[in-house]
Amino acid sequence: MVSKALLPVNGIDYLIIGAYLFITVFVGYSLKKYMKTGEDFFLSGRSLPTWITSLAFLSANLGALEIIGMAGNSAKYGIMTAHFYWIGAIPAMIFLGLFMMPFYYENRVKSVPEYLKLRYNNATHALNAVSFAIMTVLMSGISMYAMALLFKLMLGWSLTSSILLSASVVLVYIFWGGLSSSIYNEVIQFFLIWLGLLPVVLLGLKEVGGFQGFIERVPAEFLHSWKNLGSATQNPLGIEWVGVVLGLGFVLSFGYWTTDFLVVQRALASRSLNSARLTPIVASFPKMIIPILVIVPGLLVVALLPAFQPGAAGGAPDYNSAILLLMGRYLPNGILGLAVTALLASFMSGMAGNVTAFNTVWTYDIYGSYIAPGRSDQHYLTMGKAVTVVGVLFSILTAYIVQHFSNIMDYMQLVFSFFNAPLFATFLLGMFWKRATPAGGFWGLLSGILAAVAHYLLYKSGILPYSSDMGANFYQAWWAWLVDFVVTILVSLFTKRKSDQELKGLVYSLSSRSGRDASRRWFLRPEIWGSLSLLLVVILNVLFW
Repeated sequence: MVSKALLPVNGIDYLIIGAYLFITVFVGYSLKKYMKTGEDFFLSGRSLPTWITSLAFLSANLGALEIIGMAGNSAKYGIMTAHFYWIGAIPAMIFLGLFMMPFYYENRVKSVPEYLKLRYNNATHALNAVSFAIMTVLMSGISMYAMALLFKLMLGWSLTSSILLSASVVLVYIFWGGLSSSIYNEVIQFFLIWLGLLPVVLLGLKEVGGFQGFIERVPAEFLHSWKNLGSATQNPLGIEWVGVVLGLGFVLSFGYWTTDFLVVQRALASRSLNSARLTPIVASFPKMIIPILVIVPGLLVVALLPAFQPGAAGGAPDYNSAILLLMGRYLPNGILGLAVTALLASFMSGMAGNVTAFNTVWTYDIYGSYIAPGRSDQHYLTMGKAVTVVGVLFSILTAYIVQHFSNIMDYMQLVFSFFNAPLFATFLLGMFWKRATPAGGFWGLLSGILAAVAHYLLYKSGILPYSSDMGANFYQAWWAWLVDFVVTILVSLFTKRKSDQELKGLVYSLSSRSGRDASRRWFLRPEIWGSLSLLLVVILNVLFW
């Protein structure tokens, strides 16, 4: 079925879009000959330099989540969306680089769940592997839906037709080039996003009369990130500062950036431990300024379109279409094609990142551990390619779930609160408390997931009242983490722990850290760059108080 196209693309735009799609597939085909082993396909042979892995680390997250989700989020919640960056990302990225990457990299794990197998037991490993596999296809569905929405607006196609086209392109280049194909396309995508979306920001600011006009036309409550967090009723996010700090800044942030294999996998592709540690830290610097591309457009929509003003008649607007409406409003043909290409790149990156994480976890952590252990590397490589097809098919199904949410960021954080929030407690205790036992790890993780499910059911039934869906997500994440944390400790106090010898290299107090960066010049040390990044993010929070 074909409906009316809302983005006025023409032949020049289609030429630009077609050229990008050709390059994407060509990159995957060119890397096909290098995919000889499982490590080549799943981890790029651990051979990539820091600047490549850092941009890929950032771009793996710079998909539908940020482009459509964050723009819609800022149109709905205002500049408080910056908390997802300056509180909900940067500190956790620095923590990952300084403290957690050595555990992953030095133990040569192929996935994040594999660490749980070494630290706890098979039961904890299997539970996390299955829950993570479910999460990746749910997240991949978000990117696929966002990409299909773009095709629908651009071409007037039905949602189903758009989803099938999106899935086909991503499937081809991952199937041929594995993680390397995904990473190199993510680097291309990073630069395309800036080239394609920055004109939208500049032209929007020009229409509203510059920054002064911008401030005058955006509602006052949308322009403060911390000032109105004293009460949930005083801000559009509908939450107090405690919920932001504990739910987002601590649990959701650290749970995502330090345990989500989608992003950690990019750092594991680094050529050395120092490079792996620097990957998330270097990525934190451009991460700080991404709000220019996603938060400002959302606020411009509020300033320019009456339907997006708080309290406007007609019910809640479709926040997911915010940045697309600005593109159609400002960009001439040619530049519009570049912007559409940037969005396509980001959506394919988000989907590809989740699919490559899914095929790795399925192949090594589920299939290779419990279904067909001890097979040849070539066997697992073949399985990884086959399950890539399965992952894409599942993503097609989950894409239809997203259309029931007017703001995909609400849905995204809901998914994270189910899976990443309790997992972070399991990781935190496992890495920094050697008394945590295998039984404690399993029952803690299971209890945390069930606590999140119970909280969601209580919220939807009206028993737990919250001012907004996002506020409910933040508190759901906190309670899931807390239940996991407490249950893990309690069970561990009454069950048998592993010996120090078994935990060597898996717990911080039993890891060899001497001389880790002694051979590096001071300006190449992760601690220096991490401290600088943390200082800058504190300054940003003060400036936009």
